Amino acid sequence: MADLQQQIAALCPQAQFDTVDDMLMVTVEDAQWHALALRLKNDLHFDQLSCLAGVDWKDSIGVVYYLTNTDTQDMVHVKVATTDREHPMLHSVSDIWAVANYQEREAYDFFGIVFIGHPDMRRFFLRNDWVGHPLRKDYDENPDLNPIRLDDEQNEDYTCTYVEDENGNVKKVDGKVFEDDEYVINVGPQHPSTHGVLRYRVSLDGEMVKKVDVVSGYIHRGIEKLCESLTYPQTLLYTERMDYMAAHINRHCLCMCIEKALGIEVPRRAELIRLMMDELMRLSSHLLSYGCLTMDQGATTAFFYGFRERELIYDIFDRTCGARMSMSYSTIGGVVADVHPDFVKDVRHACDVIEKNLKEYHQLFTGNVIARNRMVGVGVLGKEDAINYCITGPSGRASGVHCDVRKTHPYSLYDEFDFDEVMRTEGDSMARYMVRMDEIVQSIKILRQACDKFEQCEGNEYVAEKVPKMIKLPAGHWYQQVEASRGAFGVYLESDGDPKPFQKPYRLHFQSPCFNLIGVVDLTCRDNMIADLITITASIDFVIPDIDR
Repeated sequence: MADLQQQIAALCPQAQFDTVDDMLMVTVEDAQWHALALRLKNDLHFDQLSCLAGVDWKDSIGVVYYLTNTDTQDMVHVKVATTDREHPMLHSVSDIWAVANYQEREAYDFFGIVFIGHPDMRRFFLRNDWVGHPLRKDYDENPDLNPIRLDDEQNEDYTCTYVEDENGNVKKVDGKVFEDDEYVINVGPQHPSTHGVLRYRVSLDGEMVKKVDVVSGYIHRGIEKLCESLTYPQTLLYTERMDYMAAHINRHCLCMCIEKALGIEVPRRAELIRLMMDELMRLSSHLLSYGCLTMDQGATTAFFYGFRERELIYDIFDRTCGARMSMSYSTIGGVVADVHPDFVKDVRHACDVIEKNLKEYHQLFTGNVIARNRMVGVGVLGKEDAINYCITGPSGRASGVHCDVRKTHPYSLYDEFDFDEVMRTEGDSMARYMVRMDEIVQSIKILRQACDKFEQCEGNEYVAEKVPKMIKLPAGHWYQQVEASRGAFGVYLESDGDPKPFQKPYRLHFQSPCFNLIGVVDLTCRDNMIADLITITASIDFVIPDIDR
């Protein structure tokens, strides 16, 4: 860490340094930020922007960036802020890390931060006629300002860029999303193959896709805003309402982040249960992905095959915690209750059935000539682009990116298990599909080892550590990430150390993998046929509530 600090200090002598959450924190003025960001990527190979969290510190407003070196897996975070609350402006880094395009639009939407040089400074989630920026501490919550509107939102065909001249003066330059002579159609938000209420505005040349403008926010629930009015235990349930096919995993992540801040060590038995539930969740998610991808291409029979095996997993969830979808099982310090007496037996049985039936899956669909013609070489995402857009999970590994958090930043008990990180290099729709199918095999491998370990500690440990009835975190911020079903899921948590009995998070940001996944829809669909858009987006496998947090 000392060497890294010296290297960054040589690049930017004005930078200030601190160690927070066992990670180097760099604080830099906005005037030096863009130049430093360019050097961090080119000279020190921090080639991936893993998280961008906007924060209102009351005396200033700005962003915390988490950067990753994908070769060494080192991480560093940078704080950039401005004291101009009336017209907050920071320099965009979307030209350095492409993922910042949508991330900065989100920060503009909720904090009002204008990013100088950003090519498309529009709101992302909220209506374009929304008044105010909800995550600011001075946001006016008067409902009269934003009444429930019965009229449709008008398409935002105009955008803008804020350009800085050589004298440092910033001016607004208007632009257009589509030209007047472009033929633009809507796909969604009611289209079944958008897998939820998401809309694409697609510019076509004949049947060829020329551009895709993603329109999101139809089911945005303001989860991060809600969490600011809740105690820490109350925030846990919202993690399951994002990617509901990674419910256990997301909740596990937030629990670990809070436990890190409290300095709590979770009992081994509880951590093993958490890990097993996470891998069962991953199995369920990949089986659903298989079913939806096949159904989108007309293979309805295969869809029911995937659902057939998922019932075994849902039965395990039901017996363990009384619910099949939103389980609310992990808690701060461990899990809510011990598992069902037949838990290990049921897990072994589910693994045996799924492993046996995988051959049938491949026989039915993977080798089908129609499926291969529609997937091989379609929607190619190269390795550099995957890193640049921070595409993680199966979609990133299908492009050759080493990004499995269980391997790069081991958490829980994953460093005790023998399993492979599934990788491919083709980066097409078939590769993304095959990575998920092969990860099913690896999850089964992990679960069988976990069953053996679980039997060794059965009944010997508690399933939850004692925690204070009123949880209070010290002032500071923490970041935790896990390998969710669709990629790296991160939690940024900031506490102001409020001494009140029922302390609430000062800022809680969820860095969801699906928000990054939609960032490559335009890139992967361009110059493909409109029919291929359905295959490509199904292979990317995003979940809409994970985008609309």
